[in-house]
Amino acid sequence: MKNEITTQDINSFVWKACDTFRGGVIDPSQYKDYILTMLFLKYVSDTYSEKYEEYLSKYDGDKERAERAMTLERFVVPEHSHFDDLFDRRHESNIGELIDIGLADLQEANREKLTSIDGAGIFRNISFNSSNLGEKKVKASRLKNLLEDFAALDLRPQSLKVEEGKEERDIIGDAYEFLIKNFASDAGKKAGEFYTPSEVSTLLARLTKSKPGARIYDPTCGSASLLIKAGKQVEGNDFSLYGQEANGSTWALAMMNMFLHGFDNASIRWGDTLRSPKHVEGDELMKFDTVVGNPPFSLDKWGQEDAEHDRFSRFDRGVPPKSKGDWAFILHMIESAYEIDGKIGVVVPHGVLFRGSAEGRIRKRVIEDNLLDAVIGLPANLFYGTGIPAAILIFNKAEE
Repeated sequence: MKNEITTQDINSFVWKACDTFRGGVIDPSQYKDYILTMLFLKYVSDTYSEKYEEYLSKYDGDKERAERAMTLERFVVPEHSHFDDLFDRRHESNIGELIDIGLADLQEANREKLTSIDGAGIFRNISFNSSNLGEKKVKASRLKNLLEDFAALDLRPQSLKVEEGKEERDIIGDAYEFLIKNFASDAGKKAGEFYTPSEVSTLLARLTKSKPGARIYDPTCGSASLLIKAGKQVEGNDFSLYGQEANGSTWALAMMNMFLHGFDNASIRWGDTLRSPKHVEGDELMKFDTVVGNPPFSLDKWGQEDAEHDRFSRFDRGVPPKSKGDWAFILHMIESAYEIDGKIGVVVPHGVLFRGSAEGRIRKRVIEDNLLDAVIGLPANLFYGTGIPAAILIFNKAEE
C-alpha cells in the first residue's frame, strides 16, 4: 500500500523546514519567499518526474519519445532546474547560485506561464544567493538543510491523498494557503501587504458570489487568497480570475498560488493599480462581473496629483485626499464593474464611513447614485499588524 501524503503532512514538513531560517536570520516576511518558492519547485519537479515515468512506460522505455511528449506537458523542467538535480549538488559551496540559475532557466523554459505580459518573471525578486542568507559558508549550510528538508516530501500526484469533495490541486493549494497564513501571523505588521485573514476573505467571497461565466477581479490581490476564494464560490469551473499587485515579491506569490490551485489561465499583473491599471481594453478599463479587494488602509501618496486628469474618469465623483487612498481604490473598483449588474465587495477602515471634506462629498455622491448595497461591520483585531476595526462595503451597479 502506498504512503499517501495529506495537506496536514505537507504543512508539518514545510513548517519544520522554516527552522532553517528561524532564530533571527531573516524576517518571516522575507523567508516566506524562499520556503514557498521551494515548495513550488518541488511540486513542479515531482509532477514532471511522475509524468516522465508514465511516458517511459507507455513507450516501452523509449526516452526520445518520452522527452518529446514531455514538451507538451503543463511545465517543462530543464534537468539542472529539477529539484532532484539541485539536491544532488547540495554540498557545493555555490549552491545558492546554482538554485538561482535553475530557477531562471525554469522560468525561461516556461516563459508564457512564468513571465507576465510586461516581461517580469516570477523569480526575478528572489535570490537564494543573497547575502541576506548569511556569509557564503553559512548560506551554503542553510540551503543544504533546506534542500534536505524538502527532499523528504513526496509531492508526486500519485502520492497525494485526495479527500472526499476535494481535487488533487486542492491538496497543494491548501498547504500553500496554510503557509501563507502562518507566515502572516509571524510577520506581524508586514502581513497586511500579502494576506487577508481567511474568515474575512471567505465572508467577502460569499457576499459577492458570482454566477457561472463570471469575470472576477481583485485590484490589490496580495497573494491572491481572496481572489481564489471568490472563484471557488462559483458553481463549477466556469469563471476567469484577474488581479493586480504592486509589490513584486507578493505578485510572484500570487502567481505561484494560482498555479498550485490549478488556475493556470488567471491573469495576475504586476504594477500600481491606481497609477497604472493593467487590465484595460482599448482605452477603457476592463469590466468585470465581480470586483473584490482588501486595499491597503489609508494609503498615503497614492497618486492624487494625477487623479484630476485620470484618463479612465475614475474620479468623476471626487478626488480623495493625498494622505488617504481608501476612496481612490473604491472608485477604481466601482468603475471596473459592469454597468448593468456588476458587484463590488471591499474591506475598508471605519474612517471611510465617517471622514468629511473630500471623502464626505464622494461618499454622498456614491449614496445618491444608489450604488451602496450594504455595510457590514467587522470586529477589531482581525487584521495582522493593526487593531483598528474595519467594515465590508458591498456595492451593486444594478441598484444605480
